[in-house]
Amino acid sequence: MSERSTRRAVLAGACMAAFAGLAACGKKEEKAATPEAPAVPAGPPEGSLEWAVAGAWRSAPDKARDVWRHPVETLRFFGLQPKMTVVDFWPGSGWYAEILAPYLNKGGGTLYLAGFAEGPAADPAQLAINNALKARLEADKKLYGTVQFSAFGAGTGPVAPAGTADLVLFMRYIQSWMASGIAEKAFADAYAALRPGGILGVEQHRLQPDEDQDPAAANGYVQEAFVKQLAAEAGFVFVEASEINANPADTKDHPFGVETLAPRRLTAPMGEPANPEFDRTKYDAIGESDRMTLKFRKPE
Repeated sequence: MSERSTRRAVLAGACMAAFAGLAACGKKEEKAATPEAPAVPAGPPEGSLEWAVAGAWRSAPDKARDVWRHPVETLRFFGLQPKMTVVDFWPGSGWYAEILAPYLNKGGGTLYLAGFAEGPAADPAQLAINNALKARLEADKKLYGTVQFSAFGAGTGPVAPAGTADLVLFMRYIQSWMASGIAEKAFADAYAALRPGGILGVEQHRLQPDEDQDPAAANGYVQEAFVKQLAAEAGFVFVEASEINANPADTKDHPFGVETLAPRRLTAPMGEPANPEFDRTKYDAIGESDRMTLKFRKPE
């Protein structure tokens, strides 16, 4: 091959290499310019309290009430931990049980649900609520674990083995116990169930401090000082209060008491047919009730 041919071959090879390099750079630039798919945000860690509150098993209406009930903040204020033994007095349809059961099941804790009293004289509606909650929780033991069911009422026994509970919860039912004459028993039963140093957590519709306390709490509101008195008489020591569940918009002078507000939203006295002409506008604007959130301790 002549010298001229050799130079031409070398030059052609260099040009081809340069072209290939430019093409590769173009591909790299094109690839770099392609936007990456946005990362899917990770949910709360499985087993955490936030995970239990965000759970897909909770109904949409229950989740909608989180803005008023603040379950994460409230349970953290009470000091909930995953390995605890917890007693929930009168869980009703299970608003808190749906959070507590999965959380404690994942963490190795134990949940006692002290439901409505049963027996021949029991209220059929309350029995139906008990049975529906029990059936729902027992249908998915992988999620909820083995929940312990007990009862609380005028003639009931221990809500849990004596001295075993780390945390007992009274969630908005003290007014009902006052009306039934069993409020003192509720505090005594909670005290008996708790271990020394255990915590009683209270969330309760709050009456104005300058209002006279109706012994039967017919309007559903209870003075904070009265709750503290009941707790002290049972042997509890007051620890602290929180305004987590306060609602300054609640005027507490509603025609059907606290049940005029959400979630019950009465438009007529309890037990009477709903009144379609009742104007709910201002009551729905209030939201749910103003509530005290109190923490008590059983002395060591």
